Amino acid sequence: MQLGFYFDQTRCDGCGICATACRDCHDIQAETVHWMKIGALAQEHLSQASVVFMIRPCYHCARPGCMEFCPVGAIFKRDEDGIVFVDKDLCMACGDCSNACPYGSPQFEGDDNPEMQKCDFCLDRWEAGKQPVCVEACPARALDAGPITALKAKYGTAQEAVGFSYSSSVQPSIVCKSVG
Repeated sequence: MQLGFYFDQTRCDGCGICATACRDCHDIQAETVHWMKIGALAQEHLSQASVVFMIRPCYHCARPGCMEFCPVGAIFKRDEDGIVFVDKDLCMACGDCSNACPYGSPQFEGDDNPEMQKCDFCLDRWEAGKQPVCVEACPARALDAGPITALKAKYGTAQEAVGFSYSSSVQPSIVCKSVG
């Protein structure tokens, strides 16, 4: 099984509640680390300007580039659900994982002893039968999470959105509903 996210770009208004809930739930103190990011993108349609938004968590890729390029094997993918994790005790903060991820998920906190951080799909919540906190917190119901096959059956198979390109080399686990 591969877990993943669904994102409905037509519902997201960029409020940031998903990102705030993530920071609070995981006690992320560093201002430079964001397990859930929201990108704002200008779009023009029929001479009308608008702004659309795109989430940027870790997409728990089917073939994670971060894991492939980690020289010490500190990043691994769980067989039972496809969640991509980092072993902070093994990580030497070289940055190779950041360079290998087309979505910028691996991030480093601190200057003296940096640690790689990224979305962990709220594993503790998931194992307790709950959705990731970003999904539960979204007031617009623009997010969902679960087995990628179930998400595709429920929402369709589109994996492109304004501001997001599906990388066939890493195969991000996301289904999208795009505004465009």
